[in-house]
Amino acid sequence: MDICNLNFSELKQKLDSRELSSLEIVQAFKKAYEDDAKNDLPLNGFIEFFSDAEEKAKKADEERGSGGAADKPLLGLPFAVKDNISIKGEACTCCSKILQGYTAPFNATVIERLLAAGAIPIGRTNMDEFAMGSSTEYSIYGPSRNPIDRSRTTGGSSGGSAAVVAGSQAPLSLGTETGGSVRLPASYCGLYGLKPTYGTLSRYGVVAFGSSLDQVGLFAKSADDIALALSVMVGKDARDETSADIDFAGLSSIQPFSKEELKNIKVALPKEFIHQKALAADVSKAMVDFFDWLRMSGVQTQEIDLPVLDAAVPVYYVIAVSEAASNLMRFDGIRYGLREDPGKGYDELYIATRSDGFGPEVKRRIITGNYVLSHHFSGDCYEKSLHVRARIERETSETLRHYDFICSPTAPTPAFKLGEKINDPVTMYLSDLFTTFVNLARVPSVSVPSGMTENGLPIGMQIVGKHFDEKNILRLAKTWEIEHK
Repeated sequence: MDICNLNFSELKQKLDSRELSSLEIVQAFKKAYEDDAKNDLPLNGFIEFFSDAEEKAKKADEERGSGGAADKPLLGLPFAVKDNISIKGEACTCCSKILQGYTAPFNATVIERLLAAGAIPIGRTNMDEFAMGSSTEYSIYGPSRNPIDRSRTTGGSSGGSAAVVAGSQAPLSLGTETGGSVRLPASYCGLYGLKPTYGTLSRYGVVAFGSSLDQVGLFAKSADDIALALSVMVGKDARDETSADIDFAGLSSIQPFSKEELKNIKVALPKEFIHQKALAADVSKAMVDFFDWLRMSGVQTQEIDLPVLDAAVPVYYVIAVSEAASNLMRFDGIRYGLREDPGKGYDELYIATRSDGFGPEVKRRIITGNYVLSHHFSGDCYEKSLHVRARIERETSETLRHYDFICSPTAPTPAFKLGEKINDPVTMYLSDLFTTFVNLARVPSVSVPSGMTENGLPIGMQIVGKHFDEKNILRLAKTWEIEHK
């Protein structure tokens, strides 16, 4: 039995039937990671495989033997964690020099809830520094590599989390999204990647990039895997005012849509995306195939005009860099992390620490954010962006009042070569062309694997749903998955 090729839900079945132990599962993934690390071009998805993972697996097996699985639906199942999500007693560096040596003193709420369900965190994954990037090349640990073609990017900023699942080093992983940082790597690596509704998952214990945009997301090899993990993570958190009091009853066991149900579904296809000039030919073909499948399944599809989508990328970057500049002010060399003190006073300490501790992309966004927020410019740029964002939210919600889903490609191109865009930040930013409006509108979206290019590179399509309609976007994803395995 090839344990590492089993998905999260299949591993649960094997554990429940006693065909496998948690220790066997964790050891198999650890060996896969260690073997790959010897490769000339390692995936570099994990930056650390936790030394106590096997010990925790043994305890899970003991607990399962004494009947503990009844109250812990994920008992003994492993998962990987992006390096900006706090795990008590483990390093949390956001892949930045400025946080090297920092150990998290508490668990993020999403970690607490997975632990309470019995799941085992097995390692930290690589990312763009402070989640700022679309290729996982802005990391002090070096870039992650795409398991399908190691000369190419995994996408970002959650590229390490995508690499370990696509590379069969973990069955499930957590990432974070600010403007597409889960769905983009999912598309590039051939995975299912969910960005939940803003508020579905608590952000407590997650290092903030853009607080009004950030959301924890999940990577897996099936829609069922995502639903299973999400079912134990949702709900109100008193430590996060933005978290929502919702109940996803039955989410852990989703069903595909029946033929009759499909006939009653309406899907909007935004012309601004599906006729986009930046769309690669292979992606365009996969999109047509996906839309044809919807129609042949009885789904009602309609091309719509949604002109406000053209403003999504510039509005997103104005808001994101502004919030980033504000959030990163806390890294000052005084409270935690790197401290570079030339001995010339606080101002010089602050300048030296941040100059040495932050990488080029983080500095670029801090400088841009501070400029946007400056007294003379904020009214012309930042405040106007907030107004346009409100319009994007309003028009997206209005569209979803008339349609069940909005569908489009996840990314305009397949995974690009490492180094291809790193010196051209504007081109890099356009990787998020189709994803940012989802974060601005605070709605959920899942990227589903939807074919390959002629060169064998994965392509993803995204399904966008109404607020807190994660269950139905996952149901449509599962319907597609069953027919295209």
